[in-house]
Amino acid sequence: MGIIWENSFWVFFFVTVVIGGGAGFLSGRSLASKWRPIPQLIFYMVLLGVAVRFFHYALFHGTLLSIHYYAVDVIVLTGISLLGYRLTRVSQMVTQYRWLYARSGPFTWREK
Repeated sequence: MGIIWENSFWVFFFVTVVIGGGAGFLSGRSLASKWRPIPQLIFYMVLLGVAVRFFHYALFHGTLLSIHYYAVDVIVLTGISLLGYRLTRVSQMVTQYRWLYARSGPFTWREK
């Protein structure tokens, strides 16, 4: 048992980071493309964290009602989803408003 993962690192990596993070990344991209606010994204990651915690419980005999591991899952999912959100938002700003903004990095834009 670790502070971040419950059963093993590989179970945590596969279920939380790969499967849950992939869903979170796509959720972030989807919400950014529809111009939704970040609090709505965080709410969805709280719900996705419940599903990820259930997968840990059902597939790998993890603890279902663990606040600690649930919080870790939600933090990881929120971070990955915010990455997808920001990448999509930067792409939107520099393509839809190309006369106003130019890309200055993968996560930022600047005024022309």
